[in-house]
Amino acid sequence: MAIPHDKDSLQDTVRSSYLKLRAELQPDLLAVSDLRELDGHVKGTKMSLNNLLAYLHGWGQLVLKWVSKRDQGETLNLPETGYKWNQLGLLAQKFYADYEADDYLSLCKKLDTTVEDLLLLIESKTNEQLYGESWYNQWPLGRMIQFNSSSPYANATTRIRKWKKVRTQQEQLS
Repeated sequence: MAIPHDKDSLQDTVRSSYLKLRAELQPDLLAVSDLRELDGHVKGTKMSLNNLLAYLHGWGQLVLKWVSKRDQGETLNLPETGYKWNQLGLLAQKFYADYEADDYLSLCKKLDTTVEDLLLLIESKTNEQLYGESWYNQWPLGRMIQFNSSSPYANATTRIRKWKKVRTQQEQLS
């Protein structure tokens, strides 16, 4: 998928990558959603489908928080207060813990809402606000949104498809 460079392409990229991900998130996965069988966000670890959804939701919420704080003139602590960019594995584990009480269907709904909110955020910004200026270091806001939404959605879709394929192969051998 091409890297978006304007508001319309960013909206299209977020929508299309999320629709592909959402197509993989079928209700029948509820029964296996808490099994730690997917490759984790820290090398050598395993995570559950619920953990993956918590991760995606957590990052989306961070983006919304960043923009809200910046729009209100507040200081940003990126990626998150208490975490540095070289501690993203720890931040992933924080997201897993933050949403461990939520079940699969609840996490799917939360992620749906987060994506809707991200699309509303994009809609509320001008092309200039999204791509015409650096927002964080050299990155414009549009790229920060893309880095933390459509790119992880595409990665998650690949992880889930791989996991489903392995599960299907294991079931056929049983």
